[in-house]
Formats: sequence, C-alpha cells, structure tokens
Amino acid sequence: MENLRKQFEATALQHMDAIYSAALRMSSNRAEAEDLVQDTYLRAYRFFDRFQPGTSIKAWLFKILRNTFINNFKKRANMPELVNFDQLRLSDSEPASPDNPEEEVIYRFVDNEIKNAIEALPDEFRLVIELSDLEGFSYKETAEKVDRPIGTVMSRIHRGRRILRNNLRECANEMGYARSND
Repeated sequence: MENLRKQFEATALQHMDAIYSAALRMSSNRAEAEDLVQDTYLRAYRFFDRFQPGTSIKAWLFKILRNTFINNFKKRANMPELVNFDQLRLSDSEPASPDNPEEEVIYRFVDNEIKNAIEALPDEFRLVIELSDLEGFSYKETAEKVDRPIGTVMSRIHRGRRILRNNLRECANEMGYARSND
C-alpha cells in the first residue's frame, strides 16, 4: 500500500498544475476548480491500481477530470442556482479603473460576453475548445484526453469555433466593432 502511494505521488502529482488549469477553465471559478482537482485526484488515487503502466498518466487524469466535471455538471443542473446579491451589487458598483470608467465597462462586458459564449457551447464542443485553444494541447493530445478519435476532435473544434465566431460576431456588431456583413 505504501509503495502504491509513493508511485501515485511520483507519477500523478507532477501534473496537478495542468489539471488545475483545465479545471479552472471548465468551471470558471477557483473554488469549484479546486474542488474538481481534489475530486479528480481522490478518484485517481482510489483507482490507481487500474491505471495501466506505460500509458499516459496525464491523459488518464484528464479523462477522470472530464468525467468528474460532467458528473458534477449533471448534478448541479438539477439543483437551483444560488446567487449572492450583495456580492453582485459590490462588483457591479466598483469600477476597477476609476480613471476610465467607460473602458472598464467595455472590458467587463466583452470579457463576460466571451465567457458566456464559451460557456454556452454544448459540452462536447466546449471541452475540446478549452483543451485545444485555451490549454494549448495538440489535436492528438486533446483526442487522447477526451477519448475520441482525432477526426472527431478536429471536427468538434472546427464546429465549436464556428459557433463561437457567429455568437461573438453578433456581439461585435452590436458594439460597433465589426461590420454587419463580416
């Protein structure tokens, strides 16, 4: 048992930063990302005896992360959302840039639009977009992490980017950043 623990620590813990970064992109919330990483590593440790040596521990961890995220998402979908109204009022009423409040409003709006556009993607598109475009994984690495053929991953990335482009084009047109025929 002690040997298994040492082996797990030596192989799995070195990827914690990458797992946390992906969890943060998936959840868009630090506390949720930390919980997701903890759940991922707990499951990985519990089932480490099932890990096949010689295969990619990082891909195995990402698969556990993905499955954990999806399971948590499904659980949350059935729960009512809690909102802290005091925190919302505070963040909306305090511009971070008192010298140029217009710029701050635009920054917050655009930043939220991009986050919302990514979060609005169907799960199969959002996950591959996050891994490929935000995490910087190659198509092959992304395919390994989501356990799908590389052609499927490339197609989902293409379709996800097209959806994002269309959704963000509308926002850019409304804000006057792009021409309506672009």
